[in-house]
Amino acid sequence: MSRPPRAKARRAAIEASDHLQRSASWNGLRCGDPVVVSGLHLRGAEWEFRAHVLNRHNGTESVEVVGGRPGDRTIRSFGPDRIFAVTGRRKPRGDPDRSIAGQPSLADAPQLPLA
Repeated sequence: MSRPPRAKARRAAIEASDHLQRSASWNGLRCGDPVVVSGLHLRGAEWEFRAHVLNRHNGTESVEVVGGRPGDRTIRSFGPDRIFAVTGRRKPRGDPDRSIAGQPSLADAPQLPLA
């Protein structure tokens, strides 16, 4: 008896993504930590870090986040230079990029824990 098509498709997907190295932590972030994504203008959107992904074939990196508008749990990928730490300051109305103006991204300045 052969395997059901779903199992074959799942195995094929896993084999096709063998060159992707996923990590649940990156530059001080852990899965579920809130982040700000620059250049993404969705009113009321909130994002959480999900994973850092390294493509071993070509060396490109991306950061997966989950969230969106209230009630959404959309998964999106962005370049590491667009991911910023959430600060204790109030979120400004209007342009979300104002809250990160002048701050380095987590790719440039990791938020490593103090020892």
